[in-house]
Amino acid sequence: DEDYDNETGDFARYRMATGWIPLTEPDAPDNLRSFLPTLKQEGDHGKSFHYVSPNSDLLGWVLERSTGRSFSELFSQLIWQPMGAEYDAYINIDRLGAPRSAGGICVTLRDFGRFGQMCLNSGLANGRSVVPNWWIRDMRQNGDQNAWDAGNFAEFMPNWRYRSKWYISSTGVYAGLGVFGQFLYIDPAADVVIARFSSRPKALDPADKDSSFLAYEAICQSVNH
Repeated sequence: DEDYDNETGDFARYRMATGWIPLTEPDAPDNLRSFLPTLKQEGDHGKSFHYVSPNSDLLGWVLERSTGRSFSELFSQLIWQPMGAEYDAYINIDRLGAPRSAGGICVTLRDFGRFGQMCLNSGLANGRSVVPNWWIRDMRQNGDQNAWDAGNFAEFMPNWRYRSKWYISSTGVYAGLGVFGQFLYIDPAADVVIARFSSRPKALDPADKDSSFLAYEAICQSVNH
């Protein structure tokens, strides 16, 4: 349960391990790679969607172990530089240098928009393929609707689904969402990318999400006409 207001439990210990909040439990792991193996599977794989931030940190760890390169090096050389980013990005690390790949990547808003534009352009930027077209197509066209409808986000975002770290709507829009109001909203039909940074009072607020989506849809409709 990703409850940002809960100061005890697995999610609080996760944030302690990343160094994002003070280590207040003497027996809690003080780094990500000690914390991640303590998590246990909950539910059957593929049955219902349940977003778990540490899964993305684990994926970053897998990338480092399988390539022998740091996550920041991979991200820079395979995505950020080929995409034509205007500014350097940086990533938060824990006490031992493990990357917070779930939510610690820090970029400028303009470069955030460039990343979205690259995705909108089927993975192309500056005349080269940064992300394979087949990967973008797979992400947009797939995702288990039944698993989504059985999951913990179905009420928050009805008629959406999830695939490869992206949220995909029944209308073809796809988006990256972050807590406290971070959005990357991509509407291929309108040929629009909307990048947003913010600092909202709640991690996930249905009313804020609804008003934001209405604004994004209005922008896309206006541009499309």
